[in-house]
Amino acid sequence: MAYYRINGGKPLEGQVTISGAKNAALAIIPAAILAGQPCVLENLPLIEDVQVLARILRTMGAEVELNDNGCMRIDPTKINNFDVTFDMVSKLRASYYLLGAMLGRYGHTALLLPGGCHIGNRPIDFHIKGMRALGATVEIKNGIVYAKADELHGAEIYLDMASVGATINIMLAACRADGMTVIANAAKEPHVVDVANFLNMMGASIKGAGTDVIRIRGRKELHGCNYAIIPDQIEAGTFMIAAVATKGNVVINNIIPTHLEAISAKLMECGAHITEGDDGSEFYLQVQGGDRLRAVNIKTLPYPGFPTDLQQPIMALLTMSKGNSYIVENIFEDRFNHVPELIRMGASINVNGRTAIIEGVDRLYGASVQATDLRAGAALVIAALSAEGTSIIRNIHFIDRGYENIEQKLRALGADIERVEED
Repeated sequence: MAYYRINGGKPLEGQVTISGAKNAALAIIPAAILAGQPCVLENLPLIEDVQVLARILRTMGAEVELNDNGCMRIDPTKINNFDVTFDMVSKLRASYYLLGAMLGRYGHTALLLPGGCHIGNRPIDFHIKGMRALGATVEIKNGIVYAKADELHGAEIYLDMASVGATINIMLAACRADGMTVIANAAKEPHVVDVANFLNMMGASIKGAGTDVIRIRGRKELHGCNYAIIPDQIEAGTFMIAAVATKGNVVINNIIPTHLEAISAKLMECGAHITEGDDGSEFYLQVQGGDRLRAVNIKTLPYPGFPTDLQQPIMALLTMSKGNSYIVENIFEDRFNHVPELIRMGASINVNGRTAIIEGVDRLYGASVQATDLRAGAALVIAALSAEGTSIIRNIHFIDRGYENIEQKLRALGADIERVEED
């Protein structure tokens, strides 16, 4: 198992280029199954979850080529294994997108219940509700979801909660159903819009993505296409927080500024300086930390609110802010598992239910800690970069799942971070 050794106290300075969006990529790759021809995806992040999904599709019979430049060619026409019940499926939360894609393309599948990070209860009830509304028969037996439909039909579907996963899964199945499907109270996250844009490039008819009502007119056939994934707003936000936490000055390239408004607003409220620019080919943000920052209060909310995936990283920053900060986690009930690790580094945090009270301290100190999930790992990296002394971060396989070459990018900004391989 590998671990990070980080010597903290060095301001991050320079430029970093953001990779393709993890959450968009993990939905768009299964969506390619719906095409009757090969698809080429560009700007994919070279992360562990993308590699696992490529292996899953190959095991199903698809031809998948993934290049070092983040370009993937998928030929789904060779798929001949409709029972997606092998072990690697359970390690990847996003494997549930195979449910909507396989139902839409083939009308049946058996899917092992997905796994992923332990950050709270994440049932797929809304996904199943959507598939049943479209006319599918869905049963769960022995940890496997069995779904079948002689023909899918459009339907009006109201989501009790604006679930990103359910919104996308329903879109996948509905774009090859007969008739019109309306998703009310749909999720509005940027990767929902990116998936809809990809499906439209394949010939689907989806309108309203990015609003709370999405309309899908089903098509009998979809064709292949070339498509580039949007930049990753969570990776961008992570580097923004790291720049501020280390009192650095970082230019963050390849971003969509509107996707980052919530995090930009909170960092500026803390006292950071953020400037938006456009070099003629892409947007960028220049992010500068100041002296000791002010405390702020945060509530995680669906987009365009403050993203739950950045709650843990920004907590690392707030441990060193002046005053008391409050974080209310409204999305996942178990997303404070990183708190004991931050306390090891000298943070003062008290958790009461879904609320964390952070009393700012003068500094953090290096310690041996371990990541409990993907974004918790990012939070510990930020804390270690800011801390006095040396930190060891274990369980970094979680970080590999969602950040492409994070240690190389940080070293290019002046961080003293080393990946150590051990038996």
